[in-house]
Formats: sequence, structure tokens, C-alpha cells
Amino acid sequence: MFNYDFMRYAFIAGIFIALISCVMGVFVVARQTSFFTHTLSEIGFSGAAFGVFAGISPLTGMLIFTMTSAIFVGLSGEKVGRREASISVFSGLFLGLGILFLSLSDKQASYATNILFGSIVGIDINNLYTLIGLSVLLLIVVSVLFRRLVYNSFDSQGAEYNQRYNQIVSIIFLVLLALTISITAQIVGALLIFVLLTIPASAAKYFAHTLWKMIGLTFIFVLVGIWLGLYLSFVTDWPVSFFITVIEALFYGAAIVKERMSASRL
Repeated sequence: MFNYDFMRYAFIAGIFIALISCVMGVFVVARQTSFFTHTLSEIGFSGAAFGVFAGISPLTGMLIFTMTSAIFVGLSGEKVGRREASISVFSGLFLGLGILFLSLSDKQASYATNILFGSIVGIDINNLYTLIGLSVLLLIVVSVLFRRLVYNSFDSQGAEYNQRYNQIVSIIFLVLLALTISITAQIVGALLIFVLLTIPASAAKYFAHTLWKMIGLTFIFVLVGIWLGLYLSFVTDWPVSFFITVIEALFYGAAIVKERMSASRL
């Protein structure tokens, strides 16, 4: 298996995807932005399709579309109803645009499938370097803003006292989320990125009682899901996103069982 370059690249990429997914996933769960994460993945699909249509890198198209959308939604205000309305508009509009861009391009249907659901053979050395560079950049920004993000995410009532600064932090978080989605799409695919950003962290919160333990467990869940999914995909020739989704769902199911068993003892 490791005789193939693309498999070695995919396993290395999985480490960095797990790193950014565990950090961002914890904040996605804490801030209850799973719906927007799913919507950004649809917008990412549209951006990748635009990249194919325009003759540029699909990753570049994803970055343009997702980051622009993240900034717009962040500026729309903190009220839930207002934000969800903006998200719904973007979701429908960009999903339709993605289909249009693919239909206007000269790429085959299999290329669209790779964008939507990921492909382990689609990672070359240049993709790997780009992924590592963007991942390191994201982790540096998160480390600089970590304390503020924790305060903004886990103590939203306290953060409301400084509305302007709170909105700035929220916009930065959404931009980082857009960057995370664009990075992870190369393996998982545009439509299933939210799996890595929601399910592992949601499962980890049932096992961990501190933030750092939650981040650590999320990293393990994501990395095991990606590596085992890559192996099973290589052996069976089934989509890697299918295996990753099933594995993460099993982790979440185990977390629910553990929580119910703990509750029954009380």
C-alpha cells in the first residue's frame, strides 16, 4: 500500500487534517455552528466547481467562495434568526451555482464525484505541501487567538459585553472554519467535510471533562477515522468518505452508549 506515492501523501495529509479538525471541531460544537459548517461545505463545492470551470485550482476556488461567504455571514450580525436566514440563502444559491459551473465545464462526471466525495488518488506532492502550509498557518492563528476563542465560544454571555470585539472574533473564527473546510475537502470531499468537524468533537465531549482532553480525543477519533478509512478504501476501492463517516458514527454511537450507561448507574 505504501509503495504508492498517493497513499503516503494521503496518510501524511491525514495527520494535518486531524490536527486542524480537532481544534476547529471543538469550537464548532461549542458555538453550535454545525449548520453553518454544513452550508460552508456546500459553498466549498461551488467554489471548487468554479475553479474547474475557470481553469484555476479547485482549492483556490474553494478558498475564495468559502472565505467570502464566512465574512458576509459574520458581518450579518450575531442574532441567530438573522444569521440562519443568511446561511439558508447562501446554501441554496451556491449549491445551484456549483451544479451550473460543473455543467459548463468540460470535465467528466467522475471529476465532480471527486470534488463532492473526495479521492485518495487526487493528492500529489504539491497538494500535500499546500495542505501542510495552510494547516500550519491556521494552527498559528488559532494559537495566537486561542484564549479569546475559548472565552468567545464557551462564555458567550460574558463575551456579549464587548459586542464589537465579539463580532471580530466571530468573523475570524468563521474565516478559519472556511480555511479548514477548504483544506480537508481534498480527502473527504466537499459535502462530507462537516463529518470531521462535528461528529468526532461531539463524541469526545462525552468522554472528556476538560477542553484539552476533548481536543486530544477528537484528534484521535479523526486520525483513526481517516487512516482506517484510507486503508479500507484502498482495499475495497470504495469511497474513502463512506468509511470515514461510518467510523466516526461508530465513535459517536459508543459515546452515546457510554453516557447512557453512566446515567443508569446514578
